[in-house]
Amino acid sequence: MTQLLLLIVVLLVLGHVPPGRSEFKRCWQGQGACRIYCTKQESFMHLCPDASLCCLPYTLKPPLLPKVTDK
Repeated sequence: MTQLLLLIVVLLVLGHVPPGRSEFKRCWQGQGACRIYCTKQESFMHLCPDASLCCLPYTLKPPLLPKVTDK
C-alpha cells in the first residue's frame, strides 16, 4: 500500500515538470526559439544575440514587406 502511495506522489510531482521547450531562449517577439539548428517544421529568420539561429514555425512566418520603388 505504501509503495502505491509513493508511486502516485512521484507521478504527481513529475507532472509538474516544465516542458522541454522552456530550455530554449525566445526570439522574434516570443514566437521563435534560439537554437543551433532549426527543425524541419521551422524556418530561419535571423540571428539571436548569442549567435544562434532564431527558428520560427512555418505557420508564424511574418508577411513579406512590399518593395519600395523609386520614382
